[in-house]
Amino acid sequence: MNEKSGGKIVFILDEYLKKHPEVSKNKIVLGSKMQRTQFQNYYKNKVVRVDLAVLARMCDYLKCDLHDIIKYIPSKN
Repeated sequence: MNEKSGGKIVFILDEYLKKHPEVSKNKIVLGSKMQRTQFQNYYKNKVVRVDLAVLARMCDYLKCDLHDIIKYIPSKN
């Protein structure tokens, strides 16, 4: 069976922080009411299960949309 693999979703928080130097990781953690290790997993794309409530809190704090912190990368197939 030859199945094509799908694309992937990646967090681009590093790009967001470069564009907004007034925002720090620590400010996001505090403003989004999340643990630092939890944020680091999102930042380093190591999160296993995405928590929609956490994403909503991050977007609320940053006053941004999901496409500002998440990107879809299509498969190369």
